[in-house]
Amino acid sequence: MLILAGICIAVLVLPLNFGGAAVSAPAMGIALGGSPVAVNWILNAFMLSFGSSLMASGALADLLGRKRIFAVGVVLFAVTSLGIAAAPSLVWVDLQRALQGVAAALVLAGASAALAQEFDGPGRARAFSILGTTFGVGLALGPLLAGFLTQTFGWRSFFLADAAIGLTGFALGVPKLRESYDPHATRLDWPGAASFTGALTLFTFALLQGPESGWNSPLIVGLFAGAAFMLLAFVRIEQRVARPMLDLSLFRYPRFVGVQVLPLATAFCYVTLLLVLPTRFIGIEGNSAIRAGLMMISLSAPMLFVPLTAALLTRWMSAGVISAIGLVIAAVGMLWFSGITTNAPSTAYAIPLFVTGVGPGCLGD
Repeated sequence: MLILAGICIAVLVLPLNFGGAAVSAPAMGIALGGSPVAVNWILNAFMLSFGSSLMASGALADLLGRKRIFAVGVVLFAVTSLGIAAAPSLVWVDLQRALQGVAAALVLAGASAALAQEFDGPGRARAFSILGTTFGVGLALGPLLAGFLTQTFGWRSFFLADAAIGLTGFALGVPKLRESYDPHATRLDWPGAASFTGALTLFTFALLQGPESGWNSPLIVGLFAGAAFMLLAFVRIEQRVARPMLDLSLFRYPRFVGVQVLPLATAFCYVTLLLVLPTRFIGIEGNSAIRAGLMMISLSAPMLFVPLTAALLTRWMSAGVISAIGLVIAAVGMLWFSGITTNAPSTAYAIPLFVTGVGPGCLGD
């Protein structure tokens, strides 16, 4: 149980950062004097590097060792958190956040593989259930914790807390964790990793830069073209290598494709709101960091109990049906929320955000 506790505590910093950093970002922009674009990159840099390096991190864990990758990720996350807390400028923050996203990918890939190695049968299911609950707790409490620390002690305290939580998990879990490898992994598919990371990076950067530069500008058109080229290169590489990073033949199966859609849906209807709503609540509506954190609880609180409820419902309903219901619920919540103006009282947000948060909670069963 000490291993499980250590891994869950270390992984807790990931969901805490998804929403928490968004609450602290406006205060960081004011303190460090950055432009709105630079402030946005506090969030964008993390999510971009996290998403583009996650697949490669899993392959590295199989090749170099799950324990080693997990340990390196936790230490790197703590070091970058300390670096952000001591940052003299927003440029430094953005660079550290990009590196922190890579660390988060290493932590998640190493933790998931390590839990699968350490536990078997029903114990494995319980371990991953506890890990999922940890994510729910982090998503629910991240904005509130960041709001309290930012308003009470300053924004740097949130990242100091990040480092402390991560290192606590390292001390509890890593010493007891066994090292494990994939015996069939011979080397990392570097061409595949590079082309996939390049495609995702160019595509994401084009989406982020498009509103500022103009969607028809040579820069944005070039970025989209480069992303398409890198994606085609990735497909060709994966079709030819002996051990591809992603087995493209799996996309022949509709169920596999459907499963891949679920995290995309969660990103669109949940993670995006975690990132952008604090900016609206603080920067546009003038709420304090603590109040913004309290307002975000309506969105994130369902993650504390809905996934467990959805798992129990699988005794009587298929996971596919529950996931479909969750998507409909999320769509209703977002449609409801879209009709609320910025001048509405904060209590008007509570129910539509709560309904929106219920939907993604149904998708993890």
